[in-house]
Amino acid sequence: MKGQWIGDYTGTNTGTIIVNVDELPSHFQGVAYLKDNNPLLPGTGVGFKTKDKNSPGEIQTSEIFPIDPQTGVVSSWAQVKHLYCQNVRIPTSAQVKVVFGSDCLKLSWTTDVGTSAECTLPRSKAEESSDIVAKEMDWEAYKKYVATLEGRNFVFRGQNERWRLRTAFHRTGRADLTRFLREDVQVLHRHLSARTKHVFNLQIPEQNGAFLHMVQHHGYPTPLLDWSYSPYVAAFFAYRGISNIKAAESSVDAKVRVHVFNHAQWKSDLNQLVMLLTTSPHLSICEFMAIENERMIPQQALSTITNLDDIETYVRSKEAEDKKYLWAIDLPVKERRRIVQELSFMGITAGALFPGLDGACEELRERNFGI
Repeated sequence: MKGQWIGDYTGTNTGTIIVNVDELPSHFQGVAYLKDNNPLLPGTGVGFKTKDKNSPGEIQTSEIFPIDPQTGVVSSWAQVKHLYCQNVRIPTSAQVKVVFGSDCLKLSWTTDVGTSAECTLPRSKAEESSDIVAKEMDWEAYKKYVATLEGRNFVFRGQNERWRLRTAFHRTGRADLTRFLREDVQVLHRHLSARTKHVFNLQIPEQNGAFLHMVQHHGYPTPLLDWSYSPYVAAFFAYRGISNIKAAESSVDAKVRVHVFNHAQWKSDLNQLVMLLTTSPHLSICEFMAIENERMIPQQALSTITNLDDIETYVRSKEAEDKKYLWAIDLPVKERRRIVQELSFMGITAGALFPGLDGACEELRERNFGI
């Protein structure tokens, strides 16, 4: 049941629904956001939890709140009622029934104001292989191709496999960002403030983003996804973690992948929401301050921030025949030794990208052992 579920609901009203479910030791809990197809009616957000893991069909809901159409965040009726007709009512509670299958989540509910609806939500495709048909290139072709891309309009991300784009946070099976901000970030801030020279003020958006970017670069799962302005840095990450021995023994069909994202066009065409708790699906480009984050500059790093598990499907839904935002290039694993050596001649090594003892040792391990 854990994860993100997105689809449409029908009943007294119709609209779209996003359900984010986390698994806890004794139960499931999360939050659901509903956006009515009628713009004269407010969207709503509601927290919920199951009685236990054995009876997910029993759901307890917290109070239902309206979504402020101007900010996209959960608000109170007192703050938004002036935006709607006087006879509009929103429910404060609901009775919800759940049927959980291997490939879908079925919900039906009745509210305290007499409205009812139901939905069948498909399982996210985020754990499946990417549907992108990549351009296959050797290293020489890759270098010629990226040289044709205009300026800094494009960003790149390297991966060992043909995985769908997915944040480290969502790869853990977590989905509830309200819980992430309320619990994870507060614990991180308390523990890490003793180890950083700068004490981050999380009430300042720039510092909040810089804090998330810092912990992301040090291995903590966040809803950020790292990209680089450099196609060569992306290639380094695509081959990182693959040894020369493994590469030599791989089949000629084995590939690593570099995603190419036209972030300039994406920012021009779609509203950018540099926040986590917005209730609408979004993928936004962020360039954070490099506070306590020495890796950001050599990696030429920026991030996307999202509330979505399956980023690829969302980006594809915004594309058209004559407009593509995202594509991929597959490079042969067998070329790994030569490519990594050439990248080192460019100064793209673990020691350069990860300042400190860890990066230096990784670079020397590569140099002396080829792993």
